[in-house]
Amino acid sequence: MKTLPRILLASTSPRRRELLSSLGLPFDVRAADVDETLLPGEGAFDGAERLARAKAGAAAVWAPEALVIAADTLVVLESLALGKPKDRGDARRMLAALAGRAHDVVTGVACAHGGRIVSGRETTRVVFAPMSPAEIEAYAATGEPDDKAGAYAVQGIGSLFVERVEGSPSNVVGLPVRLLYRLAGELGVDLALKP
Repeated sequence: MKTLPRILLASTSPRRRELLSSLGLPFDVRAADVDETLLPGEGAFDGAERLARAKAGAAAVWAPEALVIAADTLVVLESLALGKPKDRGDARRMLAALAGRAHDVVTGVACAHGGRIVSGRETTRVVFAPMSPAEIEAYAATGEPDDKAGAYAVQGIGSLFVERVEGSPSNVVGLPVRLLYRLAGELGVDLALKP
């Protein structure tokens, strides 16, 4: 009978931990120390997947027997990648840019197991409602945007300003679970197995 290998999440993101926990999977957490800066001339879509692969590779060194799961999420507005805001002022600038417009959320996901790394990316379209300066200020002041790509959380207070999500909701949170399931399967790991 097949059993699940040890699972290692190479991220300290609370949202990714919650999504993985919601699947009923036991896992350990150890963030990979990877420079998350995009390379000169690198697009956000390629960058998200490259960074996920780098994180998976770094974490696989610590636990070669494990299924390592790594991800990197970027918000993309007119080909400009918005990562985590540097400070509250940066969060306000990002929110003002997103308000009343559509943008893409791309997550690169990589899984490492048995000496192999497989990866892919998921893109979801998010449409923001217009936001007044007072709404932007109030939302930024909550602190919720501080550590989120694009300075918002679709699963939190930020949902008040999201008109529509076209595609994978779990992708917007930071871990597209259907893509994760497919990638793990490519490595011979069935995440639908009961631990």
